[in-house]
Amino acid sequence: MSTERILTGITTTGTPHLGNYAGAIRPALALANDQAVEAFYFLADYHALVKCRDAALMHRSTLEVAATWLALGLEPERMIFYRQSDVPEIFELHWILSCLAAKGLMNRAHAYKSRREENLRSGESADPDQAITMGLYSYPVLMAADILAFSADRVPVGQDQLQHVEMARDIAQRFNHHYGDLLALPRAELPVHGRSIEGLDRRKMSKSYGNVIPLFAAPQELRRLVMKIRTNSQAPGEPKDPEQCALFSIYAAFATEHAIAELRTQYAAGIAWKEVKDCVLALLDDLLTEPRRRYRAWLDDGTAVERLLQDGAARARSSAAPLLAQVRDAVGMRSLGGR
Repeated sequence: MSTERILTGITTTGTPHLGNYAGAIRPALALANDQAVEAFYFLADYHALVKCRDAALMHRSTLEVAATWLALGLEPERMIFYRQSDVPEIFELHWILSCLAAKGLMNRAHAYKSRREENLRSGESADPDQAITMGLYSYPVLMAADILAFSADRVPVGQDQLQHVEMARDIAQRFNHHYGDLLALPRAELPVHGRSIEGLDRRKMSKSYGNVIPLFAAPQELRRLVMKIRTNSQAPGEPKDPEQCALFSIYAAFATEHAIAELRTQYAAGIAWKEVKDCVLALLDDLLTEPRRRYRAWLDDGTAVERLLQDGAARARSSAAPLLAQVRDAVGMRSLGGR
């Protein structure tokens, strides 16, 4: 039976939140339960530099993200878990791919286009590329290298990262056209539940909006944040629309189908908002109490986390090095003796 490779990562730019868990971490860990799958999980610290220039935050977030994966069930003995910056093969491949990636393709990247449009709307500068770094611009090429260095077959991502996987395929196809079929063509794996979690202000939960619920918030803080989630003015007894409710989006991301159906019925019957918030809190407490305990234990033992990451990096490098040797040979970076 052939083994498929899956690969995913999360940037180290802050404390993981419920949206990270539902949209990326949980689906990726679920895929790894298949014994026919070889799983690669990484901390995308070089990607984090695009947005984060706070060294202390970067350092702390790296530990928090690693502890999160471990607390939620990642098994480093069975899976390959590493820090992006510990695998230099990724960055050598990144440069080789950069020399093939079309500028026109990069111009179409959503993040780059969005920043240009913001600049044009603001009118603060005649230059639409004002304050846009090469890190932001070439982000898709580094993500392509993350994926292609390990010949990943499937890449669990949220909808906002789908374009990057498609770009990785385009870049791999361009390389293969010039140098032979060395790079595997990945495919994106979207979350099964298909819906984003909304944050405190009804927008998608995102660190960029400052509307997140930290995944392992202490019980009192979790209660405070859930009670803060914005609702409308409908009174108890009035039928409510679950599809227009941030509370329901959180509940539906983690509850069983039976429980979701029951709560939907209660919305139609006019459940009070306080009762909905209590349902969400009870669900999250049940889901997160034990992982929260494990998370705190990992946070208190950074040395053990570092050891696991170094072991994972060694395994990741042993996987990436043979492919990189083939790539170097294919582009003409080979010994001058003997041929």
